[in-house]
Amino acid sequence: MGTGAAPDEMIKKTGLTGDRSTIEAIEAIRNEIGQECSRCSLCSLGRSQVVNSVGNTNARLMFVGEAPGADEDRIGEPFVGRAGQLLTDIIEKGLEIPREQVFIGNINRCRPPGNRAPEPDEAAACKPFLLREIETVKPKVIVVLGATAAHNLLDVKTPISKMRGQFHDYMGVKVMPTFHPAYLLRDPNKKREVWEDIKLVRALLNELAE
Repeated sequence: MGTGAAPDEMIKKTGLTGDRSTIEAIEAIRNEIGQECSRCSLCSLGRSQVVNSVGNTNARLMFVGEAPGADEDRIGEPFVGRAGQLLTDIIEKGLEIPREQVFIGNINRCRPPGNRAPEPDEAAACKPFLLREIETVKPKVIVVLGATAAHNLLDVKTPISKMRGQFHDYMGVKVMPTFHPAYLLRDPNKKREVWEDIKLVRALLNELAE
């Protein structure tokens, strides 16, 4: 398996950048999902397609959300609606990193009906694939967006309001829980707290780069 930079046609086809070997590893996970995407009930509840993770497969920073919404289900890419634009602003203005240089995914890859949160069994069905992506990408920092993502990755039930503002640990990776961009659209007053969390993430990334 090659380790050089991926050709442009592979990047365009997959929505992934990075070296060839990690892109191929993520593609293998995608293919397995395609073969096993009857693990939970979302397949039969009206979702249009599986919405896979995208971005740089060698990223130092990874974002994990909850599940696709209507726009994501239609387009087939995570965080492309209004919440996605807000996430882009957080990444590019708050962290001064191009969005394509981070890796972005969700706990669940299929849209729950009515944009509800994933049920525990639905999240459990998808979680092994997310964990394998983390093992492949090897990010230095993960930002989990919202309570569903935080609770499922860290196996806790603490309210997100009490988890944010401090780093947690997942298998040696620093994890920062913060509010989901969709929640910020409903309650803009929480944006200040998210920016505070992002400042901590930026400081840690800078420290790790030294």
